[in-house]
Amino acid sequence: MMEQVRVPLFCTGKVLPAELDIMTMQEVKHLASVETVQLKIPFGEKILNAIYTVPNVPFTQGVILTHGAGGDMNFHQLVSMTKFLASNGILCLRFTCKGLNLDYRIRAYRAVMEYLKTSKDYGVKSWFLGGRSMGSRAAASIVKESHDEELVKGLICLSFPLHPPKQQSTLRSEELLLVHHPVLLISGSADDMCEKGLLESTLNQMPVAVKVHWVEGASHGMEVKGRAKEDIMAEINTEVLSWIREFLQ
Repeated sequence: MMEQVRVPLFCTGKVLPAELDIMTMQEVKHLASVETVQLKIPFGEKILNAIYTVPNVPFTQGVILTHGAGGDMNFHQLVSMTKFLASNGILCLRFTCKGLNLDYRIRAYRAVMEYLKTSKDYGVKSWFLGGRSMGSRAAASIVKESHDEELVKGLICLSFPLHPPKQQSTLRSEELLLVHHPVLLISGSADDMCEKGLLESTLNQMPVAVKVHWVEGASHGMEVKGRAKEDIMAEINTEVLSWIREFLQ
C-alpha cells in the first residue's frame, strides 16, 4: 500500500516563445497549482523513496524520472522538470536509487514499473520513461525490454553518458541501439561524456524516431558559463513538453 504525504505546491513554468514549435503561449499554463505526494515503492527487502507531482487538471499520461550516479530525486533538474510538466497537465514521478552499479539501478527502475502496472493511485497507463546521466541509461534499459506500446510511450534522456569523460573509444551505446520506442535526448554541446559527433553517429544507427536537442555550451551537468540554471531549465523543460505533446495530439 502506498504511504502518502501530500504537500501543496505552486509552480511557475517559464517558457521561451522561440522554442514552442507546435505550442502557443496560451496553451502552456504558466501558473498552475500542483500537488506533491511522497510514496515508498517496494524493492525486494528495501524501499525506494519517490514523489508524485500531480496536476490539478485531468490527465492520462505520466513521466518517470530518476537521477544520475550522484544526488537523488531532489536534484534541481528533476524537480524543475516535474513541476513544469505537472503544471502543464502531465503526472510525474521521480524516485531515488542510490548506487553506482548500473544493473542495480535497472532493477530498481524495473521495480518502479512493476509497481505502476498494478497501482491504482491515479489510473495512468501510459508513461514516458527518463532519467539524468546514469539514470537515463537505466531508463533506456527498461524501455528496450518493453514491447508494450500502451505502457511505454517513449524515452527521455538528460545528459546521456555515451562514454566516460574524454574516453570516446569506450562507447555506452548498446542500450540506445536496442530501443524500439521514440527517443528524446537533451545534451550539452560541451559535455565531455557525450561528444556530439559520436552521439549523432549512434542516432543514425537507431531504428526509431529520435530527436536530440543540444544546449549550446552546456557541460554534462547542464551548466553554461554566464547563464542562469533557471534559464537553462526553461529551455530544456519547454523542449521536453513540446516533444511529449507531439505524441498526445
